[in-house]
Amino acid sequence: MSNLTKTSPTPDDAAADADPNRFPPPPLFEQERMVEAILFASNAPMTMRQIAARMPAGCDPAEVIYGLKVRYEGRGVHLGKVGDAWAFRTAGDLGFLMEEDAIENRRLSRAATETLAVIAYHQPVTRAEIEEIRGVTVNRGTLDQLIEMGWVRIGRRRMSPGRPSTFVVTEEFLDHFGLESARDLPGLTELRAAGLLESRPPASALPADLFPERQPEDEPTGPADDLFDDE
Repeated sequence: MSNLTKTSPTPDDAAADADPNRFPPPPLFEQERMVEAILFASNAPMTMRQIAARMPAGCDPAEVIYGLKVRYEGRGVHLGKVGDAWAFRTAGDLGFLMEEDAIENRRLSRAATETLAVIAYHQPVTRAEIEEIRGVTVNRGTLDQLIEMGWVRIGRRRMSPGRPSTFVVTEEFLDHFGLESARDLPGLTELRAAGLLESRPPASALPADLFPERQPEDEPTGPADDLFDDE
């Protein structure tokens, strides 16, 4: 039976195992793939030191970064420097493709809805006529904001003392509600059939004390307070 002896590694062998350059680095193309993956996966720009710490020993991040920067010139994304760090960024001239329009649905306030309805059914109509029909004062911002929405525009001036401006609905208003013209607006019978109006006698035929007297509208506290209800 032979004796087995255990030999300890020599200092030269230990030094060879600890040498980071004992194995050759990956080819440059593989190093570029590694850096691409590292930068794409990172949620923040990375410095050269941070990139080197993730790569095999013997790699040259500086050479790889230079090669990638040249490779991505003129593409949809490019390799850009942010301070001392590097990151892939969208090409500046393609930024518009990443824009997203958000549509915020907001309900018109009662005052704005009534004002818009008066204009739609009685156009061309002056501000004084709107107030007379509604029985309340029209806030200064209500008409301005309906105009900003694109649903109301200023019409011709009346040939009467003071030459007051009139208001009419726009084609955008008609298009929004699927109307060819203001003549296609539903009548009272259609509104009642759709449940949008109550079937009741006019207020003039009811006792005067049944409805409290309507007060003038409060002045708006901000540019949108009069036009929209709070959600």
